[in-house]
Amino acid sequence: MQVLSPSSIQAPISLLEKTPALLEALLHDVPGEVLQWKPASDRWSISEVLAHLVVIEKLYEARARRIFMEEAPALAKYVAPLESEVHGKTAAQYLEQFLALRRAAVVFLSGIPVSAGTRTGTHAELGEITLAQLLHELASHDLGHLRQIAELYRACAFYPHGGPFQRYSHPRP
Repeated sequence: MQVLSPSSIQAPISLLEKTPALLEALLHDVPGEVLQWKPASDRWSISEVLAHLVVIEKLYEARARRIFMEEAPALAKYVAPLESEVHGKTAAQYLEQFLALRRAAVVFLSGIPVSAGTRTGTHAELGEITLAQLLHELASHDLGHLRQIAELYRACAFYPHGGPFQRYSHPRP
């Protein structure tokens, strides 16, 4: 296995570019009731995960842009939006918004030099971070939520109908 340079931005950008197609393929024909289903009152639905992805995409794209364009910018700590500020759209609307935001971000990121991965910003909570670290975290974040969306879909739409095969799988949405 090839070990990536900590300042490499190519691998995370590659994953960030793939996420929209993965989400589209997974969710294009999922019924609305599955998109709204929550495994528990304190857990997110697929629609809520998509809303979260929109919020994080805006935040990370703005941070990446500032780290690239400014000299060691101060980056505020993430503050989760109020529920009322995030909800109110359909899963399809959140997905469409995320796809547009992410595709625009990938165009921007693909146009910056690889050497930009070493540029830094100062995060209010984490201290100095590089652009490469920020992009690696966003790629990791994508994978975590892709898994979460897949588990929600699996637990709601397929697992309940597996009959005796349920003994072989244990979804954890």
